[in-house]
Amino acid sequence: MTRFRPCIDLHNGKVKQIVGGTLTDDGVGLRTNFESEHPAEYYSALYRSDGLRGGHLIKLGPGNDEAARAALTAYPGGLQIGGGITLENAAVWLIAGASHVIVTSYLFDEKGHFRPERLQSLIAEVGADRIVIDLSCRRERSGWQVAMNRWTQPTDLWLTPANLRALAGACAELLVHAADVEGQQGGIDEELVHHLGEHAPLPVTYAGGASELADLALVDALSAGRVDLSIGSALDIFGGNKVRYSDCVAWNATRSELPSP
Repeated sequence: MTRFRPCIDLHNGKVKQIVGGTLTDDGVGLRTNFESEHPAEYYSALYRSDGLRGGHLIKLGPGNDEAARAALTAYPGGLQIGGGITLENAAVWLIAGASHVIVTSYLFDEKGHFRPERLQSLIAEVGADRIVIDLSCRRERSGWQVAMNRWTQPTDLWLTPANLRALAGACAELLVHAADVEGQQGGIDEELVHHLGEHAPLPVTYAGGASELADLALVDALSAGRVDLSIGSALDIFGGNKVRYSDCVAWNATRSELPSP
């Protein structure tokens, strides 16, 4: 059944909630919903105390390594880490305490062409069971197109049933941000959630647009319980006023008899 998955997004060493697709190298057009007064390790310690596993810790650009290491130290083995993950540093972050590495842009060349040999090299380095593939995407007329480089550059990889099946043996999980609705609290992409629940043959965490506690039940229904939900900007711990973090913890507690992700 669908679980709530926590998150920590880091930008310039601070915990923030940023509207999807507005983060660029020059910072022009950046839209920030929230910047926390608490350090990253505050949140990872909170998740640890509440028994929440499988959350994602994302480094949005440079200047976040120190904060990321502090968060992993506060909750060793409890968080996945993404943002700038490559063959050269993946094992380093696992040693630092991440349960999995989340990889996106490394799997593509500068023109956005998928490079499966890079994925195979990463598997040889750390093992498929320690890899989460981030297939964050944008909706197009013909489906959902994976986007890289902070969701600003389209790739030639689409979330087709065949591609989802092909990636199933190459990683432990998938992470899918719906970049068009991420951070806007305007509702989830229901068609995408249903698509993932129907066609993804491995665990998936969906993020983007969640605005109320009832979205957990909605994702559960749309995906037949096969997709988990991450909630960010709407949460009270991230400055939101629509979803109480304590209610999300309680939701997971009702599913405590199920295996942890």
